[in-house]
Amino acid sequence: MKTIEPLRRVALTRYIEPLREGGSLPALAEADDGFRYAVKFRGAGHGTKMLVAELIGSELARAAGLRVPELVFVDVDEDFGRTEGDEEIQDLLRASRGLNLGLHFLSGTFTWDTLVNHTDGLTASKVVWLDAFLLNIDRTVRNTNMLAWRQELWLIDHGASLYFHHSWSDYRKAALSPFEYIKDHALLRRADCLDDADAAMHRLITPDVIDAVVAMVPDEWLEGNDDGGPASPEARRHVYCEFLKTRLANSKIFVEHAKSVRNALV
Repeated sequence: MKTIEPLRRVALTRYIEPLREGGSLPALAEADDGFRYAVKFRGAGHGTKMLVAELIGSELARAAGLRVPELVFVDVDEDFGRTEGDEEIQDLLRASRGLNLGLHFLSGTFTWDTLVNHTDGLTASKVVWLDAFLLNIDRTVRNTNMLAWRQELWLIDHGASLYFHHSWSDYRKAALSPFEYIKDHALLRRADCLDDADAAMHRLITPDVIDAVVAMVPDEWLEGNDDGGPASPEARRHVYCEFLKTRLANSKIFVEHAKSVRNALV
């Protein structure tokens, strides 16, 4: 089995600036290891569910050989941010005390432009496969969530994946869905090797890899959610694993759908 490296844990020392507007309110911040991170806060948007999806999606992408910035657990203590002048940011940091998630900040990046930056067919197909697998609705031409760094493609922002966990209803049905949103994917037109990608991803993303990645999710991100879902962190991990393993075993459903949609476009 491919080794899944544990995430490092750092403490936030300096809030630098918001990265962009939006519900998740990520920020550029510095940690006690001297590095800068794009930090996603548990007190914003969909809270810890967004962090769970980000961690699982990013680490499965890494296991599949795709480039993803290093993830770290980020501690925000109760004193951090008290001197921050912006009241909205103060409220966000206050609501985010505890464990958050950071992505190593890649300085000097540009948005990956699908009309300008070349993406080979197999890489495009792997990204399309991954996003269909994860139910990631957030990699469109309008918002690619892909970066060009040192002339290479890097994937970011998987927090909109696994959207079944916002209601927990019919997750077994969701696991067998063709993923209709694939029609909007930024790389679908380039994805001319979907069968090869399917075979490659099955070699890299195995049930054991899924277990190892889901096990990385901290208990505190899975606790205290009065949302109709499983009561315990262990039970929630079981659902994530069951969903992903079912989807993996039935990948032909979303692969054939993606191929059909692509054939209608090109």
